[in-house]
Amino acid sequence: LTTLITSSALKGKTIGTIIKAVFKSPPGSSEGSKRRLLLYQHCIPLCESGDLQSEVAADIIGLLMLETHTLVGPSLAKLADLFIEEIKAGKISNGKSLELFPTVLMAITACETLSYSKELSGEQYKKQLINSLCASDVPLSLDELRFVVEKVLRMFSKLDLQEIPPLVYQLLLLSAKGCKKQVLDGIVHYFKQQDLHQQEEQKHGDLEVQSIPQDQLRHVEGTVILHTVFAVRLNHELGREFLKSIKASYGDLCPFSVALLLSVAQIQRYEEQVFELFKRAILKSLKDVQLLQGSKFLQDLLPRGHCNITEIILDTVKSVFAWDHVTQGLVQLGFFLMDTFGPKPRPFGKTTEGSAAVARTPSQLACKLGGQVLLQGFKMHEAIRGEILEQVLNRLVTKTASPVNHFIIVTSAPMMLLESSSKVTETFDHLSYLPLPTVQGLLKAVQPLLKVSMSMKDALILVLRKAMFSQLDGRKSAVTGFLLLLKNFKVLGSLASSQCSQTISSSQIQVDVHSRYNAAANEAFCLEILSSLRRCLGQQADVRLMLYEGFYDVLRRNSQLASSIMQTLFSQLRRYYEPEQDLLPPLKLQPCITASGEQIHLQEPLQAHLVSSTVHCLLWLTNMRRSAKISAYDDDDNEDEDEGYQSELQVILESITKRMIKSEMEDFELDKSAEFSTVSSVGVKNNIYAVLVIGLYEVLLEYNFVKGNYKSAFEELVELFNRYYKLCEILREKSGKGRQASNKIPRSLLSMGFISTLVTALFDSYQSREEALTVLRSSGEFVRYALCVAVQKIQQLEDTGVTDGPDGQSSDSTFRFLCEMTVLMWRYTNVPSATEDAGKKEKRSSLSQLSLEGLLGVFNACQQRYPDKMTKLLSSFRALFAQLSRGEEEFNSKEAQLLVKILSVLSLQLNPSSQQFAEMITWTVKICKETSFDSALSKGLLSLLFSLHVLFKSPASLLLELCQDIHSHLGDIDQDVEVEKQSHFAIVNMKTAMTAQLQVMSQADKVLDEVDWLIGTKKSQMAADKSEEATQSAGQQDPAEKAVTLQLGTLLTALNELVQTALQLGTCTITLVKVLSRTYAILTTLVKYVKLSGSHLTPQCYFFITYVQGGEPSVGGADKKKKKNEQAKLLRQTKAIPDLIFSIEQYEKYVITLSKKSKVNLMQYMKLSTSRDFRINAASLDAALQEQDNTVEVESQAVEKTQEPKLKKKRKH
Repeated sequence: LTTLITSSALKGKTIGTIIKAVFKSPPGSSEGSKRRLLLYQHCIPLCESGDLQSEVAADIIGLLMLETHTLVGPSLAKLADLFIEEIKAGKISNGKSLELFPTVLMAITACETLSYSKELSGEQYKKQLINSLCASDVPLSLDELRFVVEKVLRMFSKLDLQEIPPLVYQLLLLSAKGCKKQVLDGIVHYFKQQDLHQQEEQKHGDLEVQSIPQDQLRHVEGTVILHTVFAVRLNHELGREFLKSIKASYGDLCPFSVALLLSVAQIQRYEEQVFELFKRAILKSLKDVQLLQGSKFLQDLLPRGHCNITEIILDTVKSVFAWDHVTQGLVQLGFFLMDTFGPKPRPFGKTTEGSAAVARTPSQLACKLGGQVLLQGFKMHEAIRGEILEQVLNRLVTKTASPVNHFIIVTSAPMMLLESSSKVTETFDHLSYLPLPTVQGLLKAVQPLLKVSMSMKDALILVLRKAMFSQLDGRKSAVTGFLLLLKNFKVLGSLASSQCSQTISSSQIQVDVHSRYNAAANEAFCLEILSSLRRCLGQQADVRLMLYEGFYDVLRRNSQLASSIMQTLFSQLRRYYEPEQDLLPPLKLQPCITASGEQIHLQEPLQAHLVSSTVHCLLWLTNMRRSAKISAYDDDDNEDEDEGYQSELQVILESITKRMIKSEMEDFELDKSAEFSTVSSVGVKNNIYAVLVIGLYEVLLEYNFVKGNYKSAFEELVELFNRYYKLCEILREKSGKGRQASNKIPRSLLSMGFISTLVTALFDSYQSREEALTVLRSSGEFVRYALCVAVQKIQQLEDTGVTDGPDGQSSDSTFRFLCEMTVLMWRYTNVPSATEDAGKKEKRSSLSQLSLEGLLGVFNACQQRYPDKMTKLLSSFRALFAQLSRGEEEFNSKEAQLLVKILSVLSLQLNPSSQQFAEMITWTVKICKETSFDSALSKGLLSLLFSLHVLFKSPASLLLELCQDIHSHLGDIDQDVEVEKQSHFAIVNMKTAMTAQLQVMSQADKVLDEVDWLIGTKKSQMAADKSEEATQSAGQQDPAEKAVTLQLGTLLTALNELVQTALQLGTCTITLVKVLSRTYAILTTLVKYVKLSGSHLTPQCYFFITYVQGGEPSVGGADKKKKKNEQAKLLRQTKAIPDLIFSIEQYEKYVITLSKKSKVNLMQYMKLSTSRDFRINAASLDAALQEQDNTVEVESQAVEKTQEPKLKKKRKH
């Protein structure tokens, strides 16, 4: 039979008939089975011998494949073993017979049992065969290896999930022979697709019918990651290839690849490389997202958006489950990002941190991402909580020179800290040595634990008591801690409104706290703390200051402590009060200072916080009692006692008010003849006295306004203000040496709530209060003062997020203040104020400008601190438009500049696709086209125009029109050329052309940034997907490439206008040179588009360079020294010119290279640049010779007149 088959096959005849005849024998009989097996065993080596024609071999294999399913189990097993032996022996030469192997394996899988060597199921035997095949060292060429890898990777999607890890393990072993990138990319791609598929199922709510259970997928992913890391440890080439692949395409990152990277980072040799890779990838991703959000041009070209690595990393945190090898990397990544991108120490060791503003820059967002990774990891993964907490606490203790307050956000899952309470307690021992912001943040974070952990509370109190007797910083930390305890350990009977800032749900508390931590027991605890705090009244001014500031918040949150707090303040105030009614001044200032040698120091912050705290606490209590909101637990004795000291305090404050009005500056030794020098001790003392008195005036002003309640005229307030104003003028005159007074005032002690009330009263019309307010409104200086204080408070909120005084730390109160200020200040800028005389137009403008400054500050503060609440502040834009469009007689440029800034801030809140945004940009374009302004306002309007235009469409055409206008107004560098008069935008004129040119250059730089980014993005995409590029038809142009060429074409035309413009030498010309250098650098990547640059721009560039180097700066006068300085400055700036020349020559070099390769004469559009090493400018030479001839002629005329000068000139030579 075998001889017959061989001879027939070699002849190529009747072989099919013979094989079919063999298959006609019954497959179930013993003889039939043996005959069929013999047929297969003979035909497989025969097909691989190479003696048969390819068509004959293909026919044989086809016939065998059709009947494979008829073979019995043992025959199939023997056939499979034959294939394995042939493959191991390397006898598979042309691979024809391998087409039969998958069919054999499928037939084996279909067998329920396989009696061969031992009893196995068909599926088990197939796995054994695959493992045997993969584990063998089969000699393969690189192409064969690539084919095998591709085939196996394609099979991933058809295999059961549990079969993937062993197959991945074998693939990784196989990668030692080559195809490392292909193996790694295939593995990552498979699990990326699985994750995406599962997300789609979750999105559509198919949780019950998931194709792959999530926990099963995560388990398999974890196993694969372990296999991969093990392979990388054994084969470092594999690790290098993996990192290289990730670097080449940051956009392909997914949760699985991030988890794999974090696991690889546990290998020491890769740790630094992996985290540096993360740093670059995160920064690039965040910058790309910002670039895309700010450009409609890029959004249209990339509608699918961009890879957001922040979401990918946070998804990784959620999906790693209990992968220890990955969670450790997550902890390292979180701290790496916070250390790398967190706030840096300020000069001189300052570590102050303001209230956290919204993260906006890529570095801030990266730091925030690090915090989110740690916080989510802390909440979700119990195994790493201890390590995270330990590292956070270590940083708080050891990094005292750097601001580390941002680490405290990690501990914002307070109840989870109970498991590590001992570590927190250990940190308390270092409180005395930590910066105050760190202490405040740490205590606020652990405050909920103090109510449920007796040991932690006792440890903290012990540390705070010790700190009371340490250095200044330790004492301030002690006051901070004690005040926090007073606020949050509520005494029985306190107002319901005074709740602690952080609440704890009953489900979180697992211990019985009622025996020790109840409202009744808290009273003794709080009174004990108050007795400890009274010791601070004899310590430094900074410590007392913190105590006075904190009493008001304690009183509001724990109202049953009112009696103790008020008595403490009252007794302290009486130490400085003069009870004799005839004595002036009413307060002793001498005990408020202390002398140490010749050094004078403030000992008691009398005005700022003692009187202020007393007044605010008194007013709050009075208001509460008047509103009948005091709890029913108050007994009559306490109430009588409280009313006693309240009435006595009111008498004292009234006496202080009357006597302060009677007191002259001489009574405080602060008249105009007083010395205020900061060098002498007398001057320092007088400055301290002045600050104390100014603050006292303000506190009394607030107290009397609130106490008066509009029932009587405010003459006393005006008197107090006049005294305040007089003293401020003396200080300003002494410090400013007669300079003109400005709107700036000393840091005000008026509370935020009072300022809101005062401004409302001054600006709004109340019929019932008109008589009382007339006195205040008639004082223009008082109105300006109120506005200045409001603007000052708003500025504090913008800078730090908090303000001085009561409720200044409360975000709800500060936001409410901003809302009130917005309405009032906007109303004041539009409605003519009743507080001013009609003839004082200049003063009215000043007040209106102040209001606009406040309004701008409000919007800036809200955007930075409360972005989610911005919509509550927004009002109609039409009123702002009307303000700019008023008649010329009412126009004020400074006010208009503020309005434009306000518009710029508010425009950020508009959706670029909305109708309002379209109206906004239409109005802005109309204003710029039809109206002419000064330089400062033009700069603001053009900046607004560009910021809006980039969100609407590409600004390239806008740049071209502006460049044409600038060229038209400034003229040509060739004076013989007359420029065609054009005026697309009236905002561009002779006065504003330079400002406009700088704005245009700034925007052109951004256009080049976008083009450069787009080119880089497309390059990386093309490198990652070469097959797509290969299939692209030759005549089809990529949309991105087309858009880039259109952008650059328009920009080149615009720059061509500017290089022919007679710009003022200096900043304008150098900025243009730098933009030109960048343009040519980008053109080198697109050298096939040379016509426009070669025929238009490059020749003009050389004329422009000659113009810059040969001209002289215009300084507007004959000051030789100033002219010389300008020339030296210009010479330094012209160092950018060689860079431009180099960029042009490099560009031309690439054009020549491309011409040779493409066989297309691209140089027909270009004229090669002449060598600039040595040149003779004929025009300059003629001018110099002419000047020399004129000089000789003048000298000869002088010689004819007299001989004596001639002799003198000879001596001089």
